Amino acid sequence: MKLAVLGGSFNPVHIGHLFLAEAARAAFGYDRIIFIPAYQSPFKPEAQGGSPKDRVDMLESALAGNPWFTFDDTEIRRKGVSYTIDTILDITSRYRPEGKPGLILGDDLAEDFPKWKNAGDIINRTDIIIAHRMSADGADFPYPHKTLNNEIIAVSSAQIRERIQQRGAWRYLVPENARYIIEDRRLYGYSPPFQTPISQSLTVSIERAVRDMVSPSRFVHSRNTALLSWDLCLRFGLDPAAGYLAGIAHDICKSLNDADMIALAEKDGEPFSKPERKKPSLLHARAGAVLLRERFGIRNPDILQAVRFHTTGDAVMGDLAKTVYIADKIEISREGIDPEIRELADTADLDRLFGAVLNDTVAYLQSKETDISEGTLRLLEAMRKRNRL
Repeated sequence: MKLAVLGGSFNPVHIGHLFLAEAARAAFGYDRIIFIPAYQSPFKPEAQGGSPKDRVDMLESALAGNPWFTFDDTEIRRKGVSYTIDTILDITSRYRPEGKPGLILGDDLAEDFPKWKNAGDIINRTDIIIAHRMSADGADFPYPHKTLNNEIIAVSSAQIRERIQQRGAWRYLVPENARYIIEDRRLYGYSPPFQTPISQSLTVSIERAVRDMVSPSRFVHSRNTALLSWDLCLRFGLDPAAGYLAGIAHDICKSLNDADMIALAEKDGEPFSKPERKKPSLLHARAGAVLLRERFGIRNPDILQAVRFHTTGDAVMGDLAKTVYIADKIEISREGIDPEIRELADTADLDRLFGAVLNDTVAYLQSKETDISEGTLRLLEAMRKRNRL
């Protein structure tokens, strides 16, 4: 197997690293590129914010699913200052590559190469590849090497750390999964625009599951519901991340067959109503709440309640559940929505808007001679008592 090595701090890993590795693999026919994060570089002071574990986790997440890329934590395990010659000897011994392993170096490292420990031994034991990082003209490197004629991706880890600290644009300079680690762990001085306990990586995992489980049109509806839930939560002073998660997940069980839906829904321990027994698809909300708890470990009672009651409603609904109920019923891809109700979404308080949407939904069900659920009836009675309808 032909192998090449790409070392660095990867603090954080970014698209420039990945593109460079892919360019080397394609140009020279390597079967695998091994990313090797340094515990401590002999030429760079350790940047603040990314521990060895953080950097390994980001790198591992960035390479997930790519059989041509892998990472090795040999330098992390050795600790202390990392020297390339030690790493090359270790990699060659364990991986037993076909021929010399490639060693990918940016042209920014070429000038200092003679200062490296056992530089002559490195030259003898590797095929050095000089890649463009700083200049398209190539580096003055007076040793045997190959030149990688790659495009320059003008991004650096230091630049990304600075942008994060200064609240600049950075999110799409790093691989998606690495970005979630930065955000969830608050690395490099990252500060979210609002405080939330909701994990971004968990939300994305759930969104991907929804996309896989429902039809394309249902996913569009789910995403629009999530976006409107986010917007309404911002307006009503609620956690927008919780609103988005509940909105994207509310129909996660919509496409399940009746048997699977019933099996999930009955785990909440509540009896089935007459409409639910007559039409098991109405159980998708209850099944969805159970699935979120069992498969994804969601314990936030507001999110589970919002999913549980987005179809029927109930008198016990809290503010987040009301918000998701509203978003589900009037999101932008829904047809036939009274324009006045959509205007209320920009001006009315939560309870007034919720009352208008509930009233419109009930009127529609009655026009179709559809049975009204017990939860909806309890909600209507409670709203009338509070003079909300």
